[in-house]
Amino acid sequence: MPSKEKNTCVRSKIWLQNRDGDVIFGHGRIKILKAIQKHGSINAAAQSLNMSYRGAWKRIKNAEERLDHPLLESKIGGHSGGGSKLTPFALELMERFEAMQEKVELIADCTYEELFSDLLS
Repeated sequence: MPSKEKNTCVRSKIWLQNRDGDVIFGHGRIKILKAIQKHGSINAAAQSLNMSYRGAWKRIKNAEERLDHPLLESKIGGHSGGGSKLTPFALELMERFEAMQEKVELIADCTYEELFSDLLS
């Protein structure tokens, strides 16, 4: 008997927000931070993501203000134009957020199987 592939699955997307509903951190900011880590600057990261420099910078600055922690530091002692690197706080935040996403996906997958496997298989 051929194996039957499922036609449906569950997907989840999480982000951190403040009490006012403003996004603090999520997958979009992780993409920007990873691109900065890879390319060494906000400008190069923005170009690689087909974003404007201003759009990438604004998302990072908003996150920093809402978190009350810096996510980036200058590669060359605070001088502009020297590129950027992620702070230890940013690296830890990314690691924990991704771990949380993995747990949420696992729970969602298990819950989906429990509640829908017989109905939508």
